[in-house]
Amino acid sequence: MPLDPLREPASRTQRAVATFRGTVLAIFGFVTLILANLVQLLSLVLLPFSRSAFRRVNRWCADTWWGLCVVGAEKLNGTRIIITGDDVPARENALLVSNHQQMPDIPAIMKLAKTKGRLGDLKFFVKKQLKWAPGVGWGMQFLDCPFIDRDWASDQEQIQDTFASLVDNRVPMWLVSFVEGTRATHKKLEASREFARSRGLVQTDHVQVPRTKGFTASVQGLRSHITAVYDLTIGYEVGVPSLWQYVKGLVKRVHVHVRRFPIEDLPETEEGLRDWLLEHFVEKDRLLEHYYETRGFPAEPIL
Repeated sequence: MPLDPLREPASRTQRAVATFRGTVLAIFGFVTLILANLVQLLSLVLLPFSRSAFRRVNRWCADTWWGLCVVGAEKLNGTRIIITGDDVPARENALLVSNHQQMPDIPAIMKLAKTKGRLGDLKFFVKKQLKWAPGVGWGMQFLDCPFIDRDWASDQEQIQDTFASLVDNRVPMWLVSFVEGTRATHKKLEASREFARSRGLVQTDHVQVPRTKGFTASVQGLRSHITAVYDLTIGYEVGVPSLWQYVKGLVKRVHVHVRRFPIEDLPETEEGLRDWLLEHFVEKDRLLEHYYETRGFPAEPIL
């Protein structure tokens, strides 16, 4: 089972200090994000003349603002992201699949991306409801992020067009996919186990049965452009924090275990890719079982 939500500090003074720190950082982050949105808006003047220049400006915006988030967590809040597993090459194009427990999963992935020169090249599958949200939603529109509904089939044509644009223009990228489709909770994991029982699949305790359609379409649509799939497993030590708790500095360590699979080693058929993903999420479940028993992944930190 996943950890329970992270508890707030018992001390009223500690809670007050954390809230003050979080409020200051949140205001600073939002103001700088809106300024980054303004630069992104101005970059539209470049689009008729040079799409590559337009993308470079928006990559700089993402790299700068996300970089502030990573450095702020490390230097101001003392948060350490501990990375184990495969030491992936710098600046290669990849599809990242990860378990998903809460929003702090994202800054943990950003830390890994920053060390490999891919922070400004991160792209996420984003819910369409966020498309017009000030700050995050506006920014994602300039970064070629695929916007999706709950139903993959209804978005398939638009997403394939996005993939084609990324491939045709040779856009540097790490595409992040939380293939469980939603954040893991005790209730959702029980529903996932019931689904697994009904389909004759292996039941898992720490991850949900992944949604395979998006993964197979991503691999098939990007196979000529990406060189690897990264399987990320994220673990928290004490409890699963909310984004607000992360901003307040209540999270001191997050563990990220990385496994790299060359794209040529993955199956080519939709059925083969489906089985590959299901099998690796069973392995991920066992890896998390080990993590919760030992409070660490079975490898020495590489960062």
